[in-house]
Amino acid sequence: MTGRVVAGGAGEHVVDGVNSAVYTVPTDAPEADATLGWDSTTLVLATVRCGQVTGLGYTYAPAATALVVDDLLADVVTGTPALDVPRANEAMHRAVRNAGLPGVAAQAIAAVDIALWDCKARLLDLPLVHLLGRARDEVPVYGSGGFTTYDAGQQDRQLRGWTEEAGIPRVKIKIGESWGRCEDRDRKRVAEARASIGDTTALYVDANGGYAAKQAVRIADTLADHGVTWFEEPVSSDHLTTLATVRDRVPMEVTAGEYGYTLPYFAHMLAAGAVDCLQADVTRCGGITVWLRAAALAHGQGLQISGHCAPHAHAHAAASVPNLRHLEWFHDHVRVERLLFDGVLAPDGGGLTPGHDGASGLGLTLNSERARPYRVA
Repeated sequence: MTGRVVAGGAGEHVVDGVNSAVYTVPTDAPEADATLGWDSTTLVLATVRCGQVTGLGYTYAPAATALVVDDLLADVVTGTPALDVPRANEAMHRAVRNAGLPGVAAQAIAAVDIALWDCKARLLDLPLVHLLGRARDEVPVYGSGGFTTYDAGQQDRQLRGWTEEAGIPRVKIKIGESWGRCEDRDRKRVAEARASIGDTTALYVDANGGYAAKQAVRIADTLADHGVTWFEEPVSSDHLTTLATVRDRVPMEVTAGEYGYTLPYFAHMLAAGAVDCLQADVTRCGGITVWLRAAALAHGQGLQISGHCAPHAHAHAAASVPNLRHLEWFHDHVRVERLLFDGVLAPDGGGLTPGHDGASGLGLTLNSERARPYRVA
C-alpha cells in the first residue's frame, strides 16, 4: 500500500496524528546581524500521519513552539480530511485565538501547514510543485550570510564560495552592526564585499532594522557607490511610515516583510507603500497556505515576492507563483537542512529546480541517524 489517493477517495484519508520534535544545531562560527547575535539554530519539526504516509514541515523558532503544536494544534488537525489543507489551516488559526497568533503560534501553524501540504502531495504521489502547479521551472536564489561577526577573510571566503563555486549571481551581507553604531565598519565591509564578488554580481545588504531613518538615508549614499541594489529593512518594519519615507529617499530597492505572521500585516505593509519587493517567510506567516496568499497580495499591487530563509520549505511554493523574485539561500538554514534532511536541492548556477527528481511532496526525508545528536525535545 502506497497511500496514493484515487478519485473519489478523499473521504477515506484523514489525519491520524500530529507530532513534533526539536533539533538545535550549533553555528559553525559566532553570528550576528545589526540587532541580534546567536551561536545555534533551532528547528521545530512537525509530522502529520495519514495511514502509511507521513508529511513533514518545520519552522525555525524557539523550542516552546513544539508545545503549541502538541497542546493547541494536534487535536484540532487530527481527524480532519488530509486533502483539505486550507480547512485545517483555518481551524489552527482559530485554535490559537487566546494564545495570540503573531510569534510562536504562527510559526507552529506554519510547521503543521507545511507538513499537511507535504502529506497531501505524498498521498497523491506528486512533487508538491506539481500539485500546486508550476509558474516557472527554476527558482532563483541569493547567497545570504555575511554576518557582522565575520572578519574580512571569513566574509571573502563565503562570498567567493557562492559566486565562484556555486555560480550564484547575487549575494547579501549584514550591516547596521550594533544598532547602527559602527557606520565606518559597515562602509568598509560593503566595499570589501564588492571587491570579493566583482562588478557583475548583484550585491544586497540587510540592516535588520538597525538604523535610524536619516542614518539609513546617509548610509545609502555609500551603498549606491558600491552598486548595492537591495536594502533590506533599513529601519524597523514596525514603523511603516518611516520605512516608506526611507524608500522614497534612497535609490536602491527597499524590502521587508520577514516578520509578517499574519496576512493583514502584509496588506498593511503594501498599503503603506513601504517596500519595492515584499518578503514573506513560509515558516513564520502560517505556512504555504498563507504564503501563497501573501504572494497574491503583492501580485495585485504589481510587486514581486521574495522567500525569506528556509529555502527547502519555500522552494515548491515559490515555483508556483508568477511574481517570485527569488529565495534566500541563508547560510544557517542551508547547513541545518543539509544536515537533518536527505533530498535537499543544490543551487548550482544560482537556481533551484524543485520536483526535478519526481520525489513526492517536498522531496525531503528526515535522516534520523544524522539528526539524533541534535534532538533536544
